[in-house]
Amino acid sequence: MRMDIFTLFPEVFSPVLGSSIIGKARRRGFLQICCHQLRDFSPDRRGRVDDTVFGGGKGMLLSAEPFARGLDALEEHLGAMPKVIYLSPRGKVLSQQMARELAALPGLALLCGHYEGVDQRVLDEYGAQEVSIGDYVLTGGELPAMILADTVSRMLPGVLSSEACFTEESHYAGLLEYPQYTRPEVWRGRAVPPVLLSGHHGNISAWRRAESLAITKKNRPDLLVYTAKKETQSVE
Repeated sequence: MRMDIFTLFPEVFSPVLGSSIIGKARRRGFLQICCHQLRDFSPDRRGRVDDTVFGGGKGMLLSAEPFARGLDALEEHLGAMPKVIYLSPRGKVLSQQMARELAALPGLALLCGHYEGVDQRVLDEYGAQEVSIGDYVLTGGELPAMILADTVSRMLPGVLSSEACFTEESHYAGLLEYPQYTRPEVWRGRAVPPVLLSGHHGNISAWRRAESLAITKKNRPDLLVYTAKKETQSVE
């Protein structure tokens, strides 16, 4: 997969997306991430990319033309336009299911807003999908773009050692993940649950399922409703 990120701050991505598992995946060729300085596509010789908002209001708005020039240049380079994503607090909240769907695509173009956001016309022109990472507002789209890139990238073939590394995690199957433990067997008086030391795979699976249900019920009861509805629909 290839991801192209259009941003005013391309330098902030390298420390995060160039390290650890994602950095290794890039070096091994499973993933390509290209960051583009939005000012490079400005029609203004000084590199200006923003202007005042029509209708009044505080703050500046990122203009449509720099994003459009960047996307057009990308399409010409690739021979096709990738799916365009605009990171926005008014978008649909990023979920594991959405990440799975995006991971199946050959490429993504991520638009990072700033100030008061982006001229609506460029979003309409390129059919951008608006994606949020939660019900709060940040100073820009860079952090959300990193989060989306990370959660999508780790589900690409070859990035993790096996599919089990993410299929048993929180949200993948609709429940939150069960507790996990490592050595020593007793730490500060707290022992590992005996069932995990039993070697009985059936009992271990049952314990993990029960723990996942209990944690989900406590922290995210809304997921239980969604999972039950989904399972009912699959039976029908």
